[in-house]
Amino acid sequence: MPKRKQPAYVQESSCPITYPRSVEISTPIIDTHTHLLSTFQKFRQSYPNSAIDDIFSFVRWLYKPSNPKVEAIVDVWCEAPVISLWRELADSALSEDDRQQKWDGIDYWFVMGGHRYRSMSSHLLIADIGRHNAKSYNDEVEHEILRAMDHPRCVGWGEIGLDYHYDLSPREIQRQVFTRQLRHAIRLKKPLTIHTREAEPDTEAILKAEVPQDHPVRPILNPTLSTGVVTYATNTNTPDVIRNFIKSSSRLRILLETDAPYMIPSNIYRDLSTLVSSAKLPLSHTAMIPWTAEWVAKVAQEGDQTSAEVWNVERVLELGKCNAKAVYDI
Repeated sequence: MPKRKQPAYVQESSCPITYPRSVEISTPIIDTHTHLLSTFQKFRQSYPNSAIDDIFSFVRWLYKPSNPKVEAIVDVWCEAPVISLWRELADSALSEDDRQQKWDGIDYWFVMGGHRYRSMSSHLLIADIGRHNAKSYNDEVEHEILRAMDHPRCVGWGEIGLDYHYDLSPREIQRQVFTRQLRHAIRLKKPLTIHTREAEPDTEAILKAEVPQDHPVRPILNPTLSTGVVTYATNTNTPDVIRNFIKSSSRLRILLETDAPYMIPSNIYRDLSTLVSSAKLPLSHTAMIPWTAEWVAKVAQEGDQTSAEVWNVERVLELGKCNAKAVYDI
């Protein structure tokens, strides 16, 4: 088998980026779904000789140039067994002094959960969270997640849900584990982050059966559910979802996310003229959200021909910020 060609990435110094529009944006960025450890690992894999060798230095270096500034991130932990580093990061954001020193003033929050289950007995679940990373998820793992729910920086349970695209586990087992975690989250009054892919009827049925109507829910990967708050994700049906919200509601119920290190906004390369034309960015990150907001504003403006108020990046960022505070109380 021929050796896979390594991708041509931009120089390391090109990873920190800032939105290059001439109009100044005052609303800061809130990223409601990022995988910080995976983003740092992807960076180290892409630039193995980098002098940046810890997450805190990485965050300060990556986000300091951002304009608008990064105000807050919600870090998503969905591995099994639970990676113990979650506590170090969460504890490092407890005090204002620590957030200034270690996070350059960024508010660090997190959610925790798990999905994509292979098999389950009464005491053992097998989870496949990464591409090749099958690990056990048992009562001890669930206990660790419950411990995390008590942490002051924990703002939700997730991501959890059903994935029928890969079918890495029997669907009945997925539904059992999904329900099991939902009941914990409802009991603890934790907002939910829901992963659903090619499983919308079952996902919606379980949510309606288990989740009170006023409980905060944000679906990801396929934003077609009628329950809760819809987030932006790079799906082919996302423009239709946005247009439907514009037509049916006075407020766009949207949260902004990166799902970093995945899903680099496709419109970003148009503005990064300093990059080599054939090179690519190795990862997405929180400072890219203005490009997502720009895309959302364009779609919203096309679908909103009656309002005198213009849809622009500032308006979308402000809506995303207000909705993030409403869902996660951050």
